[in-house]
Amino acid sequence: PIPCVPWQSQTSGQYQRRVHGYFTTFYEETGAGQYVPRNITVDLEPTVVDDVRTGDYAQMFHPEFLLNGKEDAANNFARGHYTVGKEILDQVNDRLRKLVDNSQNVQGFIIHHAVGGGTGSGLGALILERIAVDYRKKSKIGYEIYPSPKISTCIVEPYNAMLTTHWLLDHTVVLDCPR
Repeated sequence: PIPCVPWQSQTSGQYQRRVHGYFTTFYEETGAGQYVPRNITVDLEPTVVDDVRTGDYAQMFHPEFLLNGKEDAANNFARGHYTVGKEILDQVNDRLRKLVDNSQNVQGFIIHHAVGGGTGSGLGALILERIAVDYRKKSKIGYEIYPSPKISTCIVEPYNAMLTTHWLLDHTVVLDCPR
């Protein structure tokens, strides 16, 4: 499930071969010689992020950049954007600022999120809006997972996706919706 695993010698993030220059675009070397991804993992509901914290790849991620709330958005764009999502936004911005400050030359941001549920749609749009304001001249590339009408798990998924698309069109440079 983690796309970088073929380049890692083990799940701890240790790397045996000489690191190519482009590798450090997406990974940062710690003082211990470990490579951790330059990413922030965010979910309003704690169990998914807890699985990353305790899973096989737990040592590969910096725990400071694994963020979760206390309650989910209940498949509701408005809860993810206007209420529950706003509670975690300052923490997300703080961690994002740390990642940017630790980077030499930030070119842009890549955002991965599903837009059918309340967190991916509402909080995702809120984070994109904040990035657009704070890092106006940086590229923002979005990889969105849209709900399928054939296997939808919730009746409001199309509405969440539609509401999110408004923000995506305003705050991303490139949208990629894999099929």
